[in-house]
Amino acid sequence: MTERPGQAGDATGGSAPATPVCYRHADRETYVRCTRCDRPICPECMRDASVGHQCPECVNEGRRSVRPARTAFGGGAAGRRGLVTRTLIALNLLMMVLSVASDGGGDSMAGGGLGGLLGGGTPLTQWGAVLAEWPPQFPVEGIVTGEWYRLVTAMFLHYGLVHLLLNMWALWVLGRDLEALLGPLRFLALYLVAGLGGNVAAYLFSSPNSASAGASTAIFGLFAAVFVLMRRLGRDTSAIVPILVINLIFTFTVPGISIPGHVGGLVTGAAMGWVLAYAPRMRRSVFQSVGTAIILVALLGLALVRTAALTG
Repeated sequence: MTERPGQAGDATGGSAPATPVCYRHADRETYVRCTRCDRPICPECMRDASVGHQCPECVNEGRRSVRPARTAFGGGAAGRRGLVTRTLIALNLLMMVLSVASDGGGDSMAGGGLGGLLGGGTPLTQWGAVLAEWPPQFPVEGIVTGEWYRLVTAMFLHYGLVHLLLNMWALWVLGRDLEALLGPLRFLALYLVAGLGGNVAAYLFSSPNSASAGASTAIFGLFAAVFVLMRRLGRDTSAIVPILVINLIFTFTVPGISIPGHVGGLVTGAAMGWVLAYAPRMRRSVFQSVGTAIILVALLGLALVRTAALTG
């Protein structure tokens, strides 16, 4: 049998075919090919696939073409890690440390003691709590003088360590499940808007020279949102109602608690929960964004009305 030059078995005429090299590293020989594009890839460029290996470009292209996982309410799956909940708790703890430091380690205002750890106000809580205005004999300060930041900062300040720990325990219990259900961004929006709603209610219905602070405005909003979301999913809410009732009883019977703040946070959280839970599937993100914006505008309008009434 006569063999042609270059064919297998030719000992004299043909040259052996060149060894393939990695398409990204020309100095590395390899016989492994990407199962998607068939280009040679070296061990450094191999990415495990369901069958064989793929090159980095094919892996990235595949990730772009795969729709990311979403929760029942349109949020990202990253919420399962609870990073927003942990961050909010850390921020509240940091503000407590700063509050104690602002008192210089001395007795806090209103007879708390130990720089605010046992309760009472500190210079930081005086600066950031919800407050319409001080009485005339004090230097004028408060929301009516343009200190609108108080409607936000108040939800991160607390009167004493017990006040802080109770709220952070509730945030830890509620926050992780809600964040996993809603996703990080939607959960953060719920928390902040509910806290803002409670602070606006405290501004509307409290005495002008009465200060209030605490994360409980947002916490009550989380309670209401849990109830709305569970109803939307058709799940049992019998365990939530007694907790809500007990917290409301404490709100109305324990002295020193801001009733408008708690109730305002509850109502705002319920409104946000409805917006997030009942958004139409086809236009979910748009509906949720517009609904949140409407709630924010309504809260701002109420605060402006209160300011006009106090300054008019």
